[in-house]
Amino acid sequence: MSRDLKYTRNIGIAAHIDAGKTTTTERILFYAGVNHKLGETHEGSATTDWMAQEQERGITITSAAVTVFWNYRGNKYNVNIIDTPGHVDFTVEVNRSLRVLDGLVFLFSAVDGVEPQSETNWRLADNYKVPRIGFVNKMDRSGADFLNVVKQVKEMLGSEAVPLQLPIGSEDNFKGVVDLINNRGIVWNEEDKGMTFTEVPIPDDMVDEVAQWREKLLESVASYDESLMEKFFDDPNSITEREVLDALRKAVLDNSIVPMVCGSSFKNKGVQTMLDFVMELLPSPVDQEAVGGTDPRTGNEIIRKPDEKEPFAALAFKIATDPFVGRLCFIRVYSGNLEAGSYVYNSRSDNKERISRIFQMHANKQNPIPNIGAGDIGAVVGFKDIKTGDTLCDEKNPIVLESMVFPEPVIGLAIEPKTQADVDKLGVALGKLAEEDPTFRVQSDEETGQTVISGMGELHLDILIDRLRREFKVEVNQGAPQVAYKESITGTTQHREVYKKQTGGRGKFADIQVVVSPVDPDWDVVKSPLQFVNEIVGGAIPKEYIPSVQKGFEASMVNGVLAGYPLSSMKVRLIDGSFHAVDSDSLSFEIAARTAFREALPKCRPVLMEPIMKIEVLTPEENMGDVMGDLNRRRGQLQGIDTRAGSQVIKALVPLSEMFGYVTQLRTITSGRATSTMEFDHYAEAPKNIQDEVIAKAKGKVNV
Repeated sequence: MSRDLKYTRNIGIAAHIDAGKTTTTERILFYAGVNHKLGETHEGSATTDWMAQEQERGITITSAAVTVFWNYRGNKYNVNIIDTPGHVDFTVEVNRSLRVLDGLVFLFSAVDGVEPQSETNWRLADNYKVPRIGFVNKMDRSGADFLNVVKQVKEMLGSEAVPLQLPIGSEDNFKGVVDLINNRGIVWNEEDKGMTFTEVPIPDDMVDEVAQWREKLLESVASYDESLMEKFFDDPNSITEREVLDALRKAVLDNSIVPMVCGSSFKNKGVQTMLDFVMELLPSPVDQEAVGGTDPRTGNEIIRKPDEKEPFAALAFKIATDPFVGRLCFIRVYSGNLEAGSYVYNSRSDNKERISRIFQMHANKQNPIPNIGAGDIGAVVGFKDIKTGDTLCDEKNPIVLESMVFPEPVIGLAIEPKTQADVDKLGVALGKLAEEDPTFRVQSDEETGQTVISGMGELHLDILIDRLRREFKVEVNQGAPQVAYKESITGTTQHREVYKKQTGGRGKFADIQVVVSPVDPDWDVVKSPLQFVNEIVGGAIPKEYIPSVQKGFEASMVNGVLAGYPLSSMKVRLIDGSFHAVDSDSLSFEIAARTAFREALPKCRPVLMEPIMKIEVLTPEENMGDVMGDLNRRRGQLQGIDTRAGSQVIKALVPLSEMFGYVTQLRTITSGRATSTMEFDHYAEAPKNIQDEVIAKAKGKVNV
């Protein structure tokens, strides 16, 4: 199935909650001829919102992949689209989708502009350097303001947002746009659901504004191409449409410009034009010359070009359980070709596995295909051992692609099965859910025998418990939500630990001297919480025992010394020690390190860290005082107040422990008129009284 990769697009649709991502995806499926009926989110009939929980709540929970074909300028484009969730609890879905996409359509609501989750997703896209187009949706709504959203993208997201269109009419009268590239007006025809449009002259009252914004567009683009710069100064009108598009494409691929277009997906306006711009401006797999990785055998850097003749390399970015086909693994193929029935090598597990079937995904439906090649996204079946972020490759030419980093869970919940029959099923079900979702963790509390599940927020855990009930038929009792505290150290100490054991025959012996301190400011804690420095000289401890010391400290960090919460980070310098020629072994040094951790940490002034959430409350002006007073009572720190669409926006940082049940309380104090969004921001040291309370609780639990 050889095809020209130039005509392939792997794009995502991302935005804040309720900006219209799923509705836009539905319109794309309709216009591309995949669906012959328009699905609506509010009716629960959207193709990509196929989970029962998504249809009931009208929100997207899991990213869904669909494939469509789009005809543009005489060429047929193959477009893989991933519709991602907007809710902060499911950021993991956006994160892993962005890792494998080439381009992104970023939606904004014309009324609300840049919202908190827009900022989070925008930062993720910056992180993965994904070129994007901005689509300002809901132009038919009261209070819609396209140019204001463009201004917010510039100011709040720090991007060079350049409008390619200006709206003709607004709110109820929004009927068309002026295309600034070719200087023409178009009005959509209502009778055929916006499928066609009529060219119209630029309205008289817009001529000056159009000239001003067209000049800005040409200026932005000209600075990207020297020959255009000369033309711009000599005669701006001599610049052709093709020249503008070519220069604009270069700037978009370089992430220097974010083109902005507008429309109303619900009213079928502007979606096709946006799709045409996707084909014109966003990258194909061949625009990224090669993907880099490392050779697991030598550690050398190697590259793979997006070509089916290259050795096979793909990244597993999502795992899902399907009741009919079993474990589905979504992959993005970067090079080579994979056929159903062949074997692939997993460079993490060092195993060869047989791929029984390959599917092209259409939301939760699978279309079997014989093979999948470079630049494509699909799903494969047949893995016994697979994790999100694994590299799949050709055994003779192994490669490890850069994986993904996922945020730590901030909230936990104790659960227990209701009946004995549920006990066995619970373990299997939790295992499957944890495999699908890297931000979901399961731990067994050894003291109480409880199972504690952790996730990104109350909604996240709510959905997971609902899935246990519906998909896995497991009934559970649940406790109150718990905050995922962490521990940290603020001081430095030097410690010597000698481990000796003599029990007839060969004994055990290890002697280590370490300096335990907070990590260096430039240390990347996300990659490794432990900064381990080996300063042994002259063979005081043989080289083969050093990794055991590191392993001992790493394993100990799971349980801190204050209240048993994980340690966020620490630095250990191994400065001296000794060994016994007969009695020393790796295990002795690992045990010595674990004991040293327990002994040294209380001397390093340990503190308890609590998750701090960034909250944004949209409230009518008359309720502002009550909302701010309530946030103050919750130990909130005010960050700023803005006005948006006639309402006040209060931004604050509040500890998660104070935010349980906040949405209900907010509805009460504002008579249901305010809304809020909350996302994790950072960990900070908890006040002394909170620390004492949490530690006392943890100690009490142990004594039971």
